[in-house]
Amino acid sequence: MAVPGKTAKPAVVECTSSPFFGLWKPQAHLKHLFYGPSCVSKYLETVLPSDASRVFIVTGATLAKKTPLVHEVETLLGAHHAGTFAGVRQHGPVADVEEALGLVLDDASIDTVLSLGGGSPIDAAKTISHRVHEQRGHFLTHIAIPTTLSAAECTAGGGYTGPDGTKVGFMAPGMGVAAIFYDPLFSRYTPRRLLLATGIRAVDHAVETAYHPTSSEMPWKALACWALQVLFEELPRLANSSSAQPSGHGQGQDGVHGYHDSLTRLFLAAYATSGLRGANFTGNMGLSHALGQALGSPYGISHGETSCLTLAPVIRLKAELDVEDARCISRLLLPATGKTGSGNVLQDAMQFADDVAELVQRLDLRPLPLSRRGVGHDQVPVIVQRAMRGSDNEKLRLALTALVENLL
Repeated sequence: MAVPGKTAKPAVVECTSSPFFGLWKPQAHLKHLFYGPSCVSKYLETVLPSDASRVFIVTGATLAKKTPLVHEVETLLGAHHAGTFAGVRQHGPVADVEEALGLVLDDASIDTVLSLGGGSPIDAAKTISHRVHEQRGHFLTHIAIPTTLSAAECTAGGGYTGPDGTKVGFMAPGMGVAAIFYDPLFSRYTPRRLLLATGIRAVDHAVETAYHPTSSEMPWKALACWALQVLFEELPRLANSSSAQPSGHGQGQDGVHGYHDSLTRLFLAAYATSGLRGANFTGNMGLSHALGQALGSPYGISHGETSCLTLAPVIRLKAELDVEDARCISRLLLPATGKTGSGNVLQDAMQFADDVAELVQRLDLRPLPLSRRGVGHDQVPVIVQRAMRGSDNEKLRLALTALVENLL
């Protein structure tokens, strides 16, 4: 009961390594999450803020020029369509964001931004909304139609790549996506390798949830464990399916309906790894993500590929450096792989790292060494410095240096 004359203070609780103490505060930005074939065509217009809403589409050149998807969305929007920017490149260079922002600011009737594609257009749309807020005092309503499993649509954070090639990120509650459409029909043109690599990115999200100091046991960690099970089951199935654009009318797992069901499960798993982190989540994601940012935009490597490079080595490093991290990681072994642990948390964490590496191999995503991507030994301290994010932990620096050198 409130005490007269006193203002209640908001609860500030960080989760600990104990699964039985913590706090989860729901995020307020997401209003609708649709999933399943044709959900876009059935429900897109229902999530617009008003009957007079004007929608600006943000996407990439490949989807606009080589697929009918952008035209399909423009047609569905009809008179609500205010314009399209189809120039967002990988990692969202700031020049692309500023060009799209200029088009939005030129039309005061635009109240909604719709991102179509992977993480780059989604992050670009969030950044545009944030910039509009800075200039006009209100965020745009953001609708996302993802075509990959990167899960950028799940958070209220975004960013862009600066002129020097490094990623600039920021977070604000109003940047969050209001409506997500997980429609497998919109991934029918996504290259198989890209889908699979972003699936490993989703695995990365789930794993780094396990040992993050402010991740809550319920619902985030619990659903991240479920997501790992789905990802380990469905990614190999996706890799082995006959076509990324299935045809026919089969009702079984090998037919079109089975393929769409499988892809929808993967979308929902990707959401579970990131969409329930809670408003009390603080800081950045873990070391694999930090390395991904240090390697991604500066060297032109997609974040799906960086996760293929970094995740298994980071799991091993985390387990070796901290027994509590090893304990958190070891909990993932059974839900992800069905294997019963040995009871030795370090041994079980190392087994899980091996299983992640094996999954990458099974999906034929064996990453090229960094040296094959033009990254020399002189870049090792630069990469380590970026990944350290200002930390002065010398033990971690030495371990990270050895890890990055092994990636060359």
